[in-house]
Amino acid sequence: MVVLVLLAVDLAIRVIAIIVVPRNRRPSTGIAWLMAIFVLPYIGFLLFLLIGSYKLPKSRRDKQHAINEFIIETTEGIERVSDDHPWPPWFKNVVELNRTLGAMPLVGGNDATLLGDYDESIRRMTADIDDAQRYVHAEFYILSYDATTKPFFEALAAAVKRGVIVRVLLDHIASVRAPGHRKTAKMLDRAGVTWHYMLPVQPLKGKWQRPDLRNHRKILVVDGEVAYMGSQNVVDRSYNKKSNLKRGLKWQDLMTRLEGPIVTGINAIFITDWYSESDELLLRETRAITDDVIDEDPRALDMQVVPSGPGFDGENNLRLFLALLYAAQERIIITSPYFVPDDAMLYAITTATQRGVEVQLFVSEIGDQALVYHAQRSYYEVLLKAGVRIYMYQAPYILHSKHFTIDDDVAVIGSSNMDMRSFSLNMEVSLMVRGAPFVAAMRGVEDGYREVSRELTLEEWHKQPLRSTILDNLARLTSAIQ
Repeated sequence: MVVLVLLAVDLAIRVIAIIVVPRNRRPSTGIAWLMAIFVLPYIGFLLFLLIGSYKLPKSRRDKQHAINEFIIETTEGIERVSDDHPWPPWFKNVVELNRTLGAMPLVGGNDATLLGDYDESIRRMTADIDDAQRYVHAEFYILSYDATTKPFFEALAAAVKRGVIVRVLLDHIASVRAPGHRKTAKMLDRAGVTWHYMLPVQPLKGKWQRPDLRNHRKILVVDGEVAYMGSQNVVDRSYNKKSNLKRGLKWQDLMTRLEGPIVTGINAIFITDWYSESDELLLRETRAITDDVIDEDPRALDMQVVPSGPGFDGENNLRLFLALLYAAQERIIITSPYFVPDDAMLYAITTATQRGVEVQLFVSEIGDQALVYHAQRSYYEVLLKAGVRIYMYQAPYILHSKHFTIDDDVAVIGSSNMDMRSFSLNMEVSLMVRGAPFVAAMRGVEDGYREVSRELTLEEWHKQPLRSTILDNLARLTSAIQ
């Protein structure tokens, strides 16, 4: 009797899975989940119940929609950009795509400075916090109090003492897993900072969503005048993990310091996330972009903020990246620490090389996450055969920067990796920049990477041992489960 019941349950699980799992999913993702459920029905089904939904709770998505409508209403018709230099013919459609998906307009009159020195980036952010007069908004995937970041935290405390409003958001799971998280929380409380965890997984407090839906953004806004964004967390570049220290690993990141109307757009991202976590809508700190005057300096940059994540209906960052990859006419240079493309992105990149576009990819020679590292490697042969030049940033550094350039026209920098986690599961923020000075500065960063990297050749790749190929292919299969 017991055997018959188990067989009936097993059959029911398989039938339900065939009906439910593939719905509104990529075929590759649906097949991966079905394989997991059919091979291990009970475990696979429980895992699907736990992490099968890649959408945030409806209440949070409703908040995102409300904020989007507010942004669209308050920025209607203010795509205020310079027309001194003609746009590439395809650029207008990409701007419209981003506006439709993420609500943010393209605005001109901005200035940007790239910061590729890890410690210098923290020093510059600290210095701007020291100058704050009204408010500081800090939002980071990982925010950790340690010897490297101590001045940053002391600047926050000093700001509170002189009457500045300091608000901090940090991802719950990522920050709690970081060494010294209790010390960090105590420091924030002691400093008088108002702070919240992002996407907390606290079922006893009624706060629950899929545990691996994370807020991966890294932004800082000071007084609505200066903003920072990019790939860097506020933590020592070793991340203070014993395994990293043992291997001597150091993270290499890229941030950008921004001034101009775009700061309002960056601040809108913070306001959105603050509203989601606290139910407090910071209208006082919301300044209309129309209040800004466009800088007539020919070096001024046109910029557009593109938020993305499970709070949106579409994969905003993936759609932006694909649009730019297909628009490129001469050169694409991609930097991504975790490069695990879906079929659409893989086709866009290989099609670019077939169209005669030069494509370069910068990745790390070594990895800090074994599963992602091997999944990434499984794509190298296809890329190399297509003509993509792969540069491997040499150990012991983990190239954690996330950016790419299209021809000499457009650059994108932000928190988003080029993998399915960043496209579907993480809340990310990207910045699209049009302007020759910025693209030239980014080219300088890429040249610096190239000097300390070695190029991977197809001949070298074919010499890798069989065990590596097996590990790479197995890891690639797991990457489809979302």
